[in-house]
Amino acid sequence: MRSESVQCLSSSGFHHMRYTDWGDPANPRIVICAHGLTRNGRDFDDLARALEGDFRVICPDIAGRGRSDWLDNKQDYGYPQYMADANALLARATAGGPKTIHWIGTSMGGILGMLLAALPRSPLARLVVNDVGIVIPKLALERIARYVGKSPVFTSLDELEAHVRLISAPFGPLTDQQWRHLTVHGARQEGDGKWRMGYDPGIAVVFEKAAAADVDLSRYWDAVTCPTLLLRGAQSDVLAQEVAIQMTQHGPKPRLVEFSGVGHAPMLMAENQIRVVREFLKEPQ
Repeated sequence: MRSESVQCLSSSGFHHMRYTDWGDPANPRIVICAHGLTRNGRDFDDLARALEGDFRVICPDIAGRGRSDWLDNKQDYGYPQYMADANALLARATAGGPKTIHWIGTSMGGILGMLLAALPRSPLARLVVNDVGIVIPKLALERIARYVGKSPVFTSLDELEAHVRLISAPFGPLTDQQWRHLTVHGARQEGDGKWRMGYDPGIAVVFEKAAAADVDLSRYWDAVTCPTLLLRGAQSDVLAQEVAIQMTQHGPKPRLVEFSGVGHAPMLMAENQIRVVREFLKEPQ
């Protein structure tokens, strides 16, 4: 694993997007893993280890999360900026010759992958959409808005981990080691020794005006043509089962795989989840 960064541009100037880079840097087969709203690229460590023998795996911290810079203008936290930053990362990854790009996106990262794959002449060869779909329910957005950006303070890492386990219980059954991994890499420690969540509370700006209705992304989905795999937590409140089934009938008509005992969202840490993704990426073109 290597720690790298790429320089990106927003309305208030330049910022650095950090990423971890796994596998042979000369491998022309590249997988980019994009995380959820309040998470970071280290969520994919287990998946990256399983894939790095066959692919170069790049896991960015999207702006405002993890080790990446926070944006000065909080209004920039949105998909136009994330797409621009993703393009800078794609340009870096594909420098030096033809490459094959696969995209794995969880929740927010899945929407980002969907938007990129829907564009004319998209470089994405395969797409894995993890627990997000063409309809984002208003109730799910309201639930997320209740905790995003609150920036609670904790006196110890153990106290923070208890909070992470509580708000992230829908991730499903994880080991103690996995919960600690998610906590450590999703946290920041202040100069006074106190702990906070490792993202800019300003990312909540987009949720200040709750959606008046469900968000419909059907027109983007219908423009996706690359082979696609759709993953769903069986108890997800973000990707309803009926929506997931509907998605298999138009657009890229993906194969749908559901994981029992999991809500929003499968963390792709369990062996059965990793196996499904790996087999899909290794299918013949």
